[in-house]
Amino acid sequence: MSESVERCYLGIDTSNYTTSVAVATEDGEVIANLKAPLPVKEGERGLRQSDALFAHVKNTPGLMEQLQALLHDGAHARCVVGIGYSSRPRSVEGSYMPCFLSGVATARALAAATGAPTVECSHQDGHLMAAMYSARATETLMAAPFAAFHVSGGTTELLHVTPGEHSFAVSLLGQSLDLHAGQAVDRVGVMMGMKFPCGAALEQAAMGCTERIPKPRISVCGYDCHLSGLENLAAKLYRDSGDVALTAAYTLDFIAATLIAMSDEVQRNMPGLPLLFAGGVMSNRRIQAAIAAKHTAYFATPQFSADNAAGVALLCRRALLK
Repeated sequence: MSESVERCYLGIDTSNYTTSVAVATEDGEVIANLKAPLPVKEGERGLRQSDALFAHVKNTPGLMEQLQALLHDGAHARCVVGIGYSSRPRSVEGSYMPCFLSGVATARALAAATGAPTVECSHQDGHLMAAMYSARATETLMAAPFAAFHVSGGTTELLHVTPGEHSFAVSLLGQSLDLHAGQAVDRVGVMMGMKFPCGAALEQAAMGCTERIPKPRISVCGYDCHLSGLENLAAKLYRDSGDVALTAAYTLDFIAATLIAMSDEVQRNMPGLPLLFAGGVMSNRRIQAAIAAKHTAYFATPQFSADNAAGVALLCRRALLK
């Protein structure tokens, strides 16, 4: 019996938190979304860029070996006809982080060896595409402008997004003017003895909260916000109460209330504009539930919220099919 060959598209993303590779089929289905977190020492709150780059170099071969087994599973083979990669954090001038050089090098080396064309995109564009895909809203949101929140350890931004045929024209509406939401989560978590990154542990701890949660004193002005106060308020609450669950719940509710207030501003000024939430912080179900109770919005599933290469593979597919 002859082996069938299916065309597919590879995505590579090397962020400051995760090494990831993904594969999308010609029909637009993500059939692999493999990730390896970057190791962070106990008590630390992140990595230097040189350490992140070195970790990607160590992680990439193992992920590619796993991918090879998925591409050739015995029943049929899959042929990579395009390679997408994220080369920078955002699609704006001056956006640069050395950790993305690892993904660029891997993609270009594979392209040179196989002859497959490459498609370059930003890490943020990959997040938007992955969120749309997992929310089953790709065709809806690719048809007209929408507002998107990119909420992670390195970004807390409110964006106006105009889709193109296979990419996005993104303009900044608002942002955190100091601390990013993911940074706040990790700083509070590490303060309470959690291992970085702290998002999952903080969410788990918040589920056990039985005490009355103080009303968050958020700081939102128009489309912009401040989150640096959250770290100090959470630290004081923990010192006064010694309650991990209460402090965790307060931290997540503060972020949710901030995003809700920014969403309120969008709906006041641009009624009916769809809302999409992407980025690692938005994998938090407590935050999602609070926003969903106030606004109709699209959310990525946890698998496609945190850093991943799925959106990069999907953008590569769209670009090359066009």
